[in-house]
Amino acid sequence: MFRIGQSTDIHRLEKGRKLILGGVEIEHELGLLGHSDADCLLHAISEAILGALALGDLGSHFPDNDPRYKDADSLMLLHEVVQMMKARQYAIGNIDALILIERPKMAPHIEKMRGNIAGVCECSIDQVSVKATRGEKLGFIGHEEGAAAQAIVLLEKKGRLNEWKSELE
Repeated sequence: MFRIGQSTDIHRLEKGRKLILGGVEIEHELGLLGHSDADCLLHAISEAILGALALGDLGSHFPDNDPRYKDADSLMLLHEVVQMMKARQYAIGNIDALILIERPKMAPHIEKMRGNIAGVCECSIDQVSVKATRGEKLGFIGHEEGAAAQAIVLLEKKGRLNEWKSELE
């Protein structure tokens, strides 16, 4: 059985905050504002997994008024979501994610992001796609007021792939 989830996460860019995307700290004069580390890429992926499992949104599991999640590492939040996924006998089929940010350029950081995500999700880096695009000076992305990320995940019930292989033989 397959399940699909999708999500979008948006955070404001502010001076005095770290820019962390995909678990990678990126040198920049602006960072993402949020209760946790505000890693919108990992938040979108986490929430897409929750959506595929029909478990609600990220805020229902990690509320922004809970001091335990103040400045939380979003890799840890993703890890918790992956544990929920595994408890329901699902695994990542693939992740397709998009970062929307005017600058800095994401290309030098994407492989590290993919590796971080694959490591926490216990899947191959080949199952994780991360892309980036700019706002071309349009809207809140283009005016560098904020950044966003979108993610779609495909989950597959564990053991299903082996069943198909047996049927093909």
